[in-house]
Amino acid sequence: MRKLHSLLGLLVALLAVVVAISGAILSLDPPLERLDSTIHADGQISVALLAGRVAQHYPGVEQIQRSPEGLVIVYYSRNGKTGVDRVDPHTGQGLGPYVVSPFSRWLKDLHRAWLLDTPGRLASGLTALAMLVLMVSGSVLLVRRVGGWRHLADPLRGNLIQRWHTQVGRIVVLGLLVSALTGVYMSAATFALIPDGMQSEPDFPSAVTRGPVAPVTALPALVATDLNHLRELVYPSPDDPSGVYSLSTDQGEGYVDPSNGALLVFQPYGGVRQTYELIYKLHTGEGLWWLALLLGLCALSVPLLSATGALTWWQRRQSMPRMVGNSAANSADTVILVGSESNSTWGFANTLHDALRKAGLRVHTAAMNQLATEYLKVERLFILTATYGDGDAPSSAKQFLTRLGKVKAPSRTGFAVLGFGDRQFPQFCKFAYDVEAALLAQGWRRLLDIDTIDRQSGQAFTRWGNAVGQLIGQELNLLHTPKRPRTDAFTLIERDDYGEAVQAPTSILRFAAVPLQGFKGRLMGLFGGQGLPHFEVGDLLGVVPPGSAIPRFYSLASKSSDGFLEICVRKLEGGLCSEYLHGLPLGGRMDAFIQLHPDFRPAAGKAPVILIGSGTGIGPLAGFIRNNTGKHPMYLYWGGRDPASDFLYKPELDAYLADGRLTGLHAAFSRIQNGAYVQDRVLGDATQLRQLLESDGQVLVCGSRAMAKSIAQALDEVLAPLNLSVATLKAQGRYREDVF
Repeated sequence: MRKLHSLLGLLVALLAVVVAISGAILSLDPPLERLDSTIHADGQISVALLAGRVAQHYPGVEQIQRSPEGLVIVYYSRNGKTGVDRVDPHTGQGLGPYVVSPFSRWLKDLHRAWLLDTPGRLASGLTALAMLVLMVSGSVLLVRRVGGWRHLADPLRGNLIQRWHTQVGRIVVLGLLVSALTGVYMSAATFALIPDGMQSEPDFPSAVTRGPVAPVTALPALVATDLNHLRELVYPSPDDPSGVYSLSTDQGEGYVDPSNGALLVFQPYGGVRQTYELIYKLHTGEGLWWLALLLGLCALSVPLLSATGALTWWQRRQSMPRMVGNSAANSADTVILVGSESNSTWGFANTLHDALRKAGLRVHTAAMNQLATEYLKVERLFILTATYGDGDAPSSAKQFLTRLGKVKAPSRTGFAVLGFGDRQFPQFCKFAYDVEAALLAQGWRRLLDIDTIDRQSGQAFTRWGNAVGQLIGQELNLLHTPKRPRTDAFTLIERDDYGEAVQAPTSILRFAAVPLQGFKGRLMGLFGGQGLPHFEVGDLLGVVPPGSAIPRFYSLASKSSDGFLEICVRKLEGGLCSEYLHGLPLGGRMDAFIQLHPDFRPAAGKAPVILIGSGTGIGPLAGFIRNNTGKHPMYLYWGGRDPASDFLYKPELDAYLADGRLTGLHAAFSRIQNGAYVQDRVLGDATQLRQLLESDGQVLVCGSRAMAKSIAQALDEVLAPLNLSVATLKAQGRYREDVF
């Protein structure tokens, strides 16, 4: 869906911008015409009365029209010359010539047909169809991005360009959908792909009274027709004894006898014609001047959406490594499939890709989600994959195991799996092991035993490359240095220190953005770009310590609108990043970047929220409480060591209890007399927790993996009487974890 949306947007961007800008300018016509027709008929003027008034000032009147905005226009002959005037319907007096500017005609031709007649109309129709597809696909992507229809009004995530694209898109999507859908309908009618109801006209009357012509004010058919329903009245030719009045209203068309005023023939519009006219009105705004303004404003967003969409596509493309000489899947003898969450694994894959190409192999590299059902010439399959969260597949590999189940193992193809991860996590490279097990179970032939890379180790990658070289019979030097992520500078403005007495020094650190200097800083300042980047509580801060290119991630306890960046860090013996952060003085600087983590935050609504954590896991939980300004039910279960030393956030939590942002606080401390752990508090409050979860409550857990495992076991025990489990809550989106 994203590829369709991006590629189609890039293909039609220029066409869409021209159509949108011309449409926006044309949308001014209905309101300007409405202003021009300052004198309106109020339903008390008949067509007969209007015609009589006009005849006093225009003896040579040939035709009277009423525009959708109420402007009355008279076509007449005088002294052998023709003219067109605007008239006052109350007096019949002229208000001035009626002139359509050449620019307006040119602009309409540009908008409708690109100044190219029939080929241009086809191009315009295809542009409208492309816009319709873009609006539908964009709506689907928006709903997925925010997590469902219920979250459409929630704050948006992403960088500035992505937020602009999405924010503007969700404001104007309905208006652009109306314009695109009606444009497609009208184009289809233009090329007779669907009927418009205009093909049939009323038959000319077979019999007309041949008597003296009655005054137009006395013709019953015209007396019975209100001016507000008139579209056009065409007078009979003075030299034609069989001539009749041609009357067109918003209900249909017919002919009026000039002698007795009888309605000789009247053909009402059918449903098809009425539908087309409604579509036309919705597209142009003619007769609905306020709608024209709204659609015009929506159309003005198209250049911005095109620009931000193209920039977003470019940023995404730039973040992916360039695979030089990437052979087609069906002609390659070697395939590399990549599973990555933040694109870092792609860098290693690119190095392997280039080395194998230089060794004379035909290499195809793609995401694991793009596993083909058959590879015609592949002899070897290399899978390089990271693991996400608690042993899960990264985003580019979420569909791999499902697709693998539909592929028959080829006898000629062998495989090797290389996992990427961090050994401090219990589920180190678990997904890589799952992939190898699934391949073996499907009957695939293993070329090399599974190997793993800890913390993006270049040395380990080189060692694995030597084994691959022996496999293909050529020396293979895989030298890869992870690319240092782009970071911003932040300065430490405040810190609260805890835990020294229990040998667990922990600090709550708050940072401010460091303003850019020079011309770039002044330019960013003009556009409000000198503040914090956009982030929400629960997103991740990637800190890059000096002397390392590998970031360490910390859960954020604040959001950008709080005005500061806050993390909770425990000092670990020998921990490169934690020791660096604990050693920062006030005013000290660090380099870091934001990584979104939308899967860890409370769902919108008033359902109770149960927050469970231990140690520094309290950081984002305290942030959720801080931002619970609606004071919805929120309960915190948290475990520490000693309330006298490491009761993190205690002053803030007391204040939140007092003002109603926190409904209940249940703390447990393990290093005091009769000490307890947080899972003991959960089991002790089983009755209340069951009531909260029966009321659609949700659970958010943050802290160590060991704690999270104990909490899951405790909650399974609590939920058993309800025939529920943690697995069920996870499937319902009511149980979310951020564990480390």
